[in-house]
Amino acid sequence: MKIKTKLNLGVGLLFVLIIILSLLSTFHIYSIKRDTQNILKANYETLEYSRNMLLALDRIHDNKSKSIVVFEANLEKQLANITEIGEDKATYKLRDDFNQLRLHSVTDSLKYEIHQTIFQIMKLNMDAIKLKSDLAKRTSESANTWIIVIGTLCFLIAFNLLINLPNNIANPIKELTASIKEIANKNYSERVHFLDHNEYGDLARSFNTMAEKLQEYHSSNLYKLSFEKKRLETLINKMHDPIIGLDSQEIVVFVNDAALKIVGLKKEAVLGQSVATLAIQNDLIRSLIKNDASSQKILPIKIFADGKESYFEKELVNITITPTGEEQTIFIGEVIILRNITVFKELDFAKTNFIATVSHELKTPISSIKLSLLLLEKEATGAINDEQKQLIESIKEDSQRLLKITGELLDISQLETGNIHLNIEKSDPYQIVNYAIEAVKVQAEQKQISIQVDAEPNLPFVKADSEKTGWVLINFLTNAITYSSTQSQIIVKLQMEHDKVSFKVVDFGKGIDSRYKNKVFDKYFQIPGSNKSGTGLGLAISKEFIEAQNGTIEVESELGFGSTFSISMVTHSI
Repeated sequence: MKIKTKLNLGVGLLFVLIIILSLLSTFHIYSIKRDTQNILKANYETLEYSRNMLLALDRIHDNKSKSIVVFEANLEKQLANITEIGEDKATYKLRDDFNQLRLHSVTDSLKYEIHQTIFQIMKLNMDAIKLKSDLAKRTSESANTWIIVIGTLCFLIAFNLLINLPNNIANPIKELTASIKEIANKNYSERVHFLDHNEYGDLARSFNTMAEKLQEYHSSNLYKLSFEKKRLETLINKMHDPIIGLDSQEIVVFVNDAALKIVGLKKEAVLGQSVATLAIQNDLIRSLIKNDASSQKILPIKIFADGKESYFEKELVNITITPTGEEQTIFIGEVIILRNITVFKELDFAKTNFIATVSHELKTPISSIKLSLLLLEKEATGAINDEQKQLIESIKEDSQRLLKITGELLDISQLETGNIHLNIEKSDPYQIVNYAIEAVKVQAEQKQISIQVDAEPNLPFVKADSEKTGWVLINFLTNAITYSSTQSQIIVKLQMEHDKVSFKVVDFGKGIDSRYKNKVFDKYFQIPGSNKSGTGLGLAISKEFIEAQNGTIEVESELGFGSTFSISMVTHSI
């Protein structure tokens, strides 16, 4: 017999007996209550009315009118409460005698007759009380008997279940537990032997089949594959860089200790969970899954780890496979790798501070050189010949170039340390363009280069730092003049594009090779083969200035056809 059937029969029979016991108890309790209420309502009230009538009859000589009223009231109640056999006849006789008493004078014989009638009514009700009391007693005894019988049956069934059921359930479980321990210890020859025709028998057969499969698996190539999987998991876990693996549904399939350490979660709370669900309660995971496609540059992630601020660079590796027999690759997941660049960041900070210090220290002697040159050029200092003039001019150009270099180095160091301050305000784009053109006017005239302005009318104000934005345009114009031929032309365009004001500097020089267009805004980058001197920081500083103002900077160029450098600034809302 199935264990479930045994439990259903035993517990079901016990349940039925309990219901019968409850119904039987309720029925007998109701019967006793009913008999008791009948005694109280039908007989006790009649005795109360009879006693009141006897008292009123005894006081009739003292106050006839009041006694008659009391007697009549109790008689009316008794007429409405006739419940026993023969009680109606006695009650009606009492009513007739009372009518005679009320209409005629009170005589002793009439009072005696009324007394006897009342006593007869009382005797009928007292006899009824005794009969009903005996009936309630018999009902109570019957209830006790049935409750004892049914209760005894319930006790015997419950006692039988208490003795036999735990052993029937626990003994096979103990044997199964011992066998599972043997399997865990790689003793795959272990078998269980309780093969009865019940659930435990089915469990035993399933367990034995599982043990046979495990024994077969242990000796197969799958065991080797599992071993290799464990090896890979160990290697990933031992890597110092945090690694999080996701499947195609963005469910976390593996994570190493380094990643758990920085996110501050336990392994069991991460594995098998959706990364979107984890991101709700973990700010770091939310920043890791954030799409960086729209951002202009990927910044290092700063995390407080190992008791200090550490810097990590996120790398997202998409995993694709080509299924056997197919040609099209499918996406099966991705791996988030955080490379610890703290050491490099610290070196970069040290480099930036060093450059800032050196640049600041160089500005003083360079300024002194320029001051000395001014003194040398004065006639009061003394006469100089042509060769000395050429040397002075050469020194002036070199000092000017050094001053420009140190200025750019200071700017880039301030940008990298975040110490640059922007005064973003409502700015007139026409004034910015005019300021930049005036700054390079002399340099353009020296090469006989004309600068043309093509500006749309009624352009709105922009939200920008006019000084820094003008510096960027000056840098664009300086580069355009440097790389343009003599007697050429440069066009400055000012127009609306996609709700932004666009500043464009168009030259017709030799242009930029497509291989280098994406690198021109990198720090210290100079186009190979260029014979122009410089630090390679001007465009990098320009990019930082514009992006810090929520603007965009771009370049369009084709080798042999010139270049177009442009910036787009957000309009100032009124």
